Amino acid sequence: MVDYKSLIDELVGKEDSRKQLTSAQLVEASIRRGEGRLTETGALTANTGKYTGRSPKDRFVVEDSVSQNKVDWGSVNQPISQEVFDNLFKQVMNHLNRKEEVFVFNGYAGADDKTRIKLRVINEFAWHNMFARTMFIRPQTKEEGLEIDPEFTIVSAPRFKANHAVDGTNSEAFIMVSLEKKIILIGGTEYAGEMKKSIFSIMNFLLPEQGVMSMHCSANVGENGDVALFFGLSGTGKTTLSADPHRDLIGDDEHGWNADGVFNIEGGCYAKAINLTEEKEPEIFNAIKFGSVLENVVLGDDNVPDYDDNALTENTRAAYPIDHIPNARIPSKAGHPKTIVFLTADAFGVLPPISRLNRHQAMYHFLSGFTSKLAGTERGITTPQPVFSTCFGSPFLPLHASVYANMLGKLIDKHDVNVYLVNTGWTGGEYGVGRRMDLTHTRSMVRRAISGELELNEFQKDPIFGLSVPVKVSGVPTEILMPRDAWESKEAYDEKANNLKQQFIDNFKKFGDAASEIEEKGGFTA
Repeated sequence: MVDYKSLIDELVGKEDSRKQLTSAQLVEASIRRGEGRLTETGALTANTGKYTGRSPKDRFVVEDSVSQNKVDWGSVNQPISQEVFDNLFKQVMNHLNRKEEVFVFNGYAGADDKTRIKLRVINEFAWHNMFARTMFIRPQTKEEGLEIDPEFTIVSAPRFKANHAVDGTNSEAFIMVSLEKKIILIGGTEYAGEMKKSIFSIMNFLLPEQGVMSMHCSANVGENGDVALFFGLSGTGKTTLSADPHRDLIGDDEHGWNADGVFNIEGGCYAKAINLTEEKEPEIFNAIKFGSVLENVVLGDDNVPDYDDNALTENTRAAYPIDHIPNARIPSKAGHPKTIVFLTADAFGVLPPISRLNRHQAMYHFLSGFTSKLAGTERGITTPQPVFSTCFGSPFLPLHASVYANMLGKLIDKHDVNVYLVNTGWTGGEYGVGRRMDLTHTRSMVRRAISGELELNEFQKDPIFGLSVPVKVSGVPTEILMPRDAWESKEAYDEKANNLKQQFIDNFKKFGDAASEIEEKGGFTA
């Protein structure tokens, strides 16, 4: 039997274990060890090798006494035996014990004191520990951090490669979650985002059991306390649209919703950096300074980041502490939402740029979770691909989708929330023919939705999808509001739109009778 705690305590207690280092110390260690370089603004930049995005086929949940009857097993939550986990854990610990240095960070997940969990992150790389320090909630003092008795521990050893033929993995990489032992074991991949998303999966398991909704969304709040949530998969605009200079940022990716309101799960932001400009996204651009981490961003002359260079990947990333955003809400909590925005990057180019959803349509689109996987967010994705990701976050949901959907439906009803579907993808044609939605137009539509201005507008019904589309929006060209008008070939639009409609219908069949009322009243067969 493996004594997990003793092995971890022994590793952490070694003289060469670097515990609770500051950003400056971790930057120094990263450069000394040849892991990264500093940009002209002081951000640390590192490359992740061939793993430039999440590796979902290499993610497993240990089938044990805690997970066995609760986890929604399948292609997302792949089961792995305790024996396989134990064997790899011992190998990884031996690997780390041979290292001259390991790096340890203790912190928290969850800005709400009643539901936060205490974390420990053990890293082979100094820059990974810097990432953890950036993305999770940092203790107020070093002494506080050292005294944390962790409830969950991440052990990350990127240079340990599994022998999949012997070790029971699918490849050299593995991300294994043990809910019983409260350990996340990562090896073979240098992509730092695996740590962040593994803790999000843990919170998605724990929070609903406490009656708290867990959400893959960003959130901000206006001066009058009007909270807005932005649901969406990576690359759909959560981080970009929530970073609004006129509103306080609560968080950019992961939140909980309890009896008091909304709270951030993290202490940092993780933005896509490809094609980043100060003109279009000033808050994010200026947040990338000392204390931030860039992944796979090519540096040009004088160590200036070239955000347009996708030579390493389309999925270039910037991780920065939330307080690098001048208008961040600290602590990262606010009241109940007034507006919810579902974000989709429609590669077909047939969904309206904004449409209002009634309660049943909101549930339909939440369960459908339609978007397009954008290049680089997962291994092997090089062009946008249409995908249905339940609850706009199925890769991170250990419980059945109905748990999250039912909780959201009740909260929408209880707090009388307005819900909108916003297409940040293509218009005037599909990917490769049309063009990406103009960010200034999207911002204008979203701001008017949040302010309540759109509720006073006249709406027209989209004939194919049955969505309520505003007749006009100030500052937005009228011809893009109804997507068919933006296409040169109306016949081509009709064909693509009906094709996507059928994909929605086919996808929803997997929910069966449990969601029949939602499909009847909110779906495209209505």
